[in-house]
Amino acid sequence: MRTSSVVVVGGGAAGLSAAGALRHRGIDALVLEQDAAIGGTWARRYDRLHLHTTRRFSGLAHFPIPRRYPQYLSRDDVVSYLEEYARHFGLTLVTGVTIATIRRAADAPGWEAIAADGERWRAPVVVIATGQYRRPIVPAWPGRDRFDGRLTHSVEYRTGAPYAGQRVLVVGAGNSGAEIATDLADSGATVTISIRTPPPIVPRDPFGMPVQRTSILLSALPSALSNALGRLTARLTIGDLTRYGMPAAVFNPYSTRRVPLIDVGFVDALARGRVAVRPAVERLTPDGAVFADGRAEPFDAIVAATGFASGLEMLLGDADLLDGDGVPIGVAGAPTARRGLYFVGFTHSLRGHLFEANLASRRLARYVARDLQTR
Repeated sequence: MRTSSVVVVGGGAAGLSAAGALRHRGIDALVLEQDAAIGGTWARRYDRLHLHTTRRFSGLAHFPIPRRYPQYLSRDDVVSYLEEYARHFGLTLVTGVTIATIRRAADAPGWEAIAADGERWRAPVVVIATGQYRRPIVPAWPGRDRFDGRLTHSVEYRTGAPYAGQRVLVVGAGNSGAEIATDLADSGATVTISIRTPPPIVPRDPFGMPVQRTSILLSALPSALSNALGRLTARLTIGDLTRYGMPAAVFNPYSTRRVPLIDVGFVDALARGRVAVRPAVERLTPDGAVFADGRAEPFDAIVAATGFASGLEMLLGDADLLDGDGVPIGVAGAPTARRGLYFVGFTHSLRGHLFEANLASRRLARYVARDLQTR
């Protein structure tokens, strides 16, 4: 059994930001990270990946991203910044630790974080920062086990090079799905994207201004007005995509709080006919897929960009703290219904995940400082 004032479970961007904000207030936190190195989750993402948010609004608490980094950080840039952030604050990390259970301590006040191998850490305060993308989801399509081609989740995708010359189906038109489809087309694959729910699409830099900055401003307005302004901007900059086979989308990201598809080449691939659009997948066959409109097509490979689950139900065993999507209820970084238990890094926001992690970390540090003082 090891003890600490604060244990942060998860050493990704949100967890590091939480620990940095606590250190800024003179509170030492122990960070437990399942990867072998800082930034491991980012390092495994696809080669093409860049942040859609700007350097200025993507820095973590109390240590902005240095100006030597580009406007939009690459995957490797993010890893470098996270490593630099941990060094800057001298954070205490234990890597290679997979936490299986978080529960109240049985014989003392506070919480226990229990690893898969049985090792335990105890603290009056535990911050859960395991993130929204902990468990990949691949739909249980009828016939999935009979598909003879290569079926992977987007989390396993690195580059389109191995798919050159192949017929590839990408399922899901979120930001990862759209970028992977574009990357595959650039790599010489014949690409089809299956879309169940058409996403609202916005350019990354409408009229030369980063969309993140616009979203920060529009998020302060009534959602109906923000949606109307965003819809007009998308119409002027992107136009009507139904002529390329893209089904019409309902533009309501400011009311749903769901991030739209931020275009960095996908629209051009559609317009040039390099990516074909199909409806939802109905079932898989040994050599391909059948879609909701009854059309059957052959594919050599399928990439499921079908999202993730937080996995918090299994970690906590306490559904009362979570909503129907398995996301924590309440404000990130604020006290929960269980004293000493906090969440950061689970906020869906048009202002940017790292932007929200920064704000939540500062909020968390204020509350944790008061919490520890009153024990």
